[in-house]
Amino acid sequence: MPEENRLCADMELLICMMLFIHSFILPAEEEDKDMLLAAFWNLENFFDWKDGGYSDSDRDFSASGDRCWTKSRYWRKCHGVAKTILWMKDRYGRLPDVAGFAEVENRGVLGCVTEGTLLRKYDYSQIHQDSPDRRGIDVALIYRTGIFDLVSFRSFPVTEDMEGESMATRDILHVCLERKGNDGKRYHFLVNHHPSKYGGTRESGKKRRAVMSRMIGICDSLIREGESNIICMGDFNDSPDGDAFSLAEPLLENTGMALHRKGKGTIRFSGKWELIDMFLVSRDVSDRVEMEICAPGFLLVRDSGHPGLKPFRTYTGPVYSGGISDHLPIILKICPG
Repeated sequence: MPEENRLCADMELLICMMLFIHSFILPAEEEDKDMLLAAFWNLENFFDWKDGGYSDSDRDFSASGDRCWTKSRYWRKCHGVAKTILWMKDRYGRLPDVAGFAEVENRGVLGCVTEGTLLRKYDYSQIHQDSPDRRGIDVALIYRTGIFDLVSFRSFPVTEDMEGESMATRDILHVCLERKGNDGKRYHFLVNHHPSKYGGTRESGKKRRAVMSRMIGICDSLIREGESNIICMGDFNDSPDGDAFSLAEPLLENTGMALHRKGKGTIRFSGKWELIDMFLVSRDVSDRVEMEICAPGFLLVRDSGHPGLKPFRTYTGPVYSGGISDHLPIILKICPG
């Protein structure tokens, strides 16, 4: 059996073992019925292996492209994402009720994760819309249909920076979900992937401020309409003390600030952890949420250049490493209010 196919089979077997253990340790009826769990994860260039030719990245991440992104490597990553979500069930007592993602190519990629792995045993539905990002990557969201009913969803583009110059970046995805049962509360989830620092701090900063301003405008409109339970998640490509976050302070609370002050992070650069993935929540929910960084051992690898561990990424430059992402996922525990 080829090495990559063997690894995929091993991954599937490991997930089966996890599910078997769950059936004894954590029966479904023992799950916390009141708590909700939200997750977010930047999945590092999660393209399918087919060459659609829509962008340079799409061509590179194909079986014939420079990255040699093959079908078996693709499926290994799908099973790795599923394994991580099942680890969350083991760690927190329930699967994420909602999970947002960044750097997803299309709806088919999410479909492979939710329907082509052992997550097919669960009730996840997906929401994805294409955005004008030049790399061809978008944000997306999955949710459990046994927990939520879908009320609405919409993508909000950001086409200009703070100085009125045109730009192409990921849309903000707004999904409104209503909890089933006696609770019946509506929750608003905004999935973000703000511009990176590529091109310099000043040039990229005005782009991040523009996307943050757009996100705050959406939240402000919701609050003026009497809505509550607003949860913004994403890769903000800056730490919680970054300039753009000052725009959010009157309206939203950053749940990542305490972790940032402790030196915790979701990416590692030059041997230092940085927190750029986080949740910002409306004030009405801020006193009953807690953010954590998920760092199971299989998502980490020894940092060869510095002491300690770093995220086990899929590619290091152009070289295939075999991991899942250069980011760690994050979790938001939402207690009943």
